Amino acid sequence: MSVIFIDYNDKRPLYEQIMEKIQTLILNGVLEPDEKIPSVRALAMELSINPNTIQRAYSELEREGYIYSVKGRGNFVKKDENLLQLNREKTLRNFREEVGVLKNKGITLEEALICVRQVYDVSDREKEGKE
Repeated sequence: MSVIFIDYNDKRPLYEQIMEKIQTLILNGVLEPDEKIPSVRALAMELSINPNTIQRAYSELEREGYIYSVKGRGNFVKKDENLLQLNREKTLRNFREEVGVLKNKGITLEEALICVRQVYDVSDREKEGKE
């Protein structure tokens, strides 16, 4: 699973970064339901980080319903049709909160929309370049 990269400049804990990357892989269909994910030890070695960090990420992912564990066999992607919708709702809720922060700091609607459009334009161009 060499698609996980750790950003040491990111102020979030490593386990949160790992969780986010795995969640994204699951939500985008890169990791499919019932697919086995790397063992704690294997991913820790691959990323050169403490296995306890991976274990915490996996425990949180299981608690949030993204993966399930089978004793003696490992961790697997959980099939949950509602997961995508719940994640979208959570993301939009967080976005609304951030928009409120922008508004309180005097950012106009027009400035915010320009920023959003720029992000979407860059994202669309990146997708076109990969195809």
